[in-house]
Amino acid sequence: MKFLKEFYLTPRFLLITAIIVLLFFFGYFFDPLFFIAKILLISFITVVFVETLILFSTKKNIFAKRILSERLSNGDDNEIKIILTNNYSFDVNLKIIDELPFIFQIRDFEISSKVESGKTKIFSYVIHPVKRGEYQFGALNVFVSTILNIVSRRLKFEQSKSVKVYPSYIQMRKYQIMAIADRLMEVGVKKVRRIGHSMEFEQIKEYVRGDDYRTINWKATARKRQLMVNHYIDERAQQIYSIIDMGRTMKMPFDQMSLLDYAINTSLVISNIALLKHDKAGIVTFNNKVNSVLPAERNSVQMKKILDSLYKQETNFLESDYENLAGVVREKIKQRSLLLLFTNFETANSLKRQIPYFKSLSRSHLLIVIFFFNVGLDELLYNKAKSLDEIYHKTIAEKFAYENLKSDIGHKNKDNLTDK
Repeated sequence: MKFLKEFYLTPRFLLITAIIVLLFFFGYFFDPLFFIAKILLISFITVVFVETLILFSTKKNIFAKRILSERLSNGDDNEIKIILTNNYSFDVNLKIIDELPFIFQIRDFEISSKVESGKTKIFSYVIHPVKRGEYQFGALNVFVSTILNIVSRRLKFEQSKSVKVYPSYIQMRKYQIMAIADRLMEVGVKKVRRIGHSMEFEQIKEYVRGDDYRTINWKATARKRQLMVNHYIDERAQQIYSIIDMGRTMKMPFDQMSLLDYAINTSLVISNIALLKHDKAGIVTFNNKVNSVLPAERNSVQMKKILDSLYKQETNFLESDYENLAGVVREKIKQRSLLLLFTNFETANSLKRQIPYFKSLSRSHLLIVIFFFNVGLDELLYNKAKSLDEIYHKTIAEKFAYENLKSDIGHKNKDNLTDK
């Protein structure tokens, strides 16, 4: 029974069989063709038997293994490697079919190659997940045939493997390297001159020419009988919270990913940089209620806590409750913090309804509200319509953009849009 499960016929087998059948058919009219057909049939059966015997004669003939990370990065290209060793005493033709997670809907994945006897070859391919969650890989199928390629033997490896797709840790590592090397200016982070002093005291030191006389510590000066000044450093251990809206509007897709996925990837990068810069990072997620609050901390396991917190967050089709959010933030976050609120509004009226709650948050914290710019809408607005359908699409896009621009969010004003 196992033999039948591993035994497969190749397209070449079917082609040769069809030729022999045609020769037999025309052999009824031409006797020489009938004789040739019988000789070919006997030879063909002999070759099939010999090739089958060669392929199934040994057990430890092919070794294959799929190499992939314990977790995949959402929204990025993830490389998968396949290591394959040919233990046959002859060269073989291979066809590799890896059973990818069903969410990719890829049904024609195939790698064909030739591997010499006793050699090991590494194959690689790239997958691009666009949704967080658990992905299930199936079996790794290897179809082996000789140089004749008439029949093949199927070997199965890595029966099944589950791998989790986390928020984009590849982008996180990219910006982490930049932060360590102080190269964040390349992506728009600029150093600015600060006026005044921070409030975090470091030490008392002797006065040297050039020190600000306003920092003179008169008590220490009296004790030491020489000028002493207070020395300050930039404030550290500040709290930075990424507040992520998981309501209906964050379900909107863009480039196969939802706005929520982009918000999660961005908050992951910001949190990691904050921890590298000796600040505290925390996460708040909400929709019609506050789902989770991860207190801002700075320790060795905080990044793992953030990843685990964001891993299974999903949007729903409920309206976000900003009043409830403001109440929970006042209750849970006592220290003044930087709040990065990732959200989106479809109309000006929906934005105006939430402004009182934004003002409430900004009284106790430094609030930054982050919107998403609709690039697809912008393309519809400024690309010339060439068909009736495109005219309809452009008209709807202009109406939608006009509603958004009335709230003064977006990068163009109402008059410019009307002129265009």
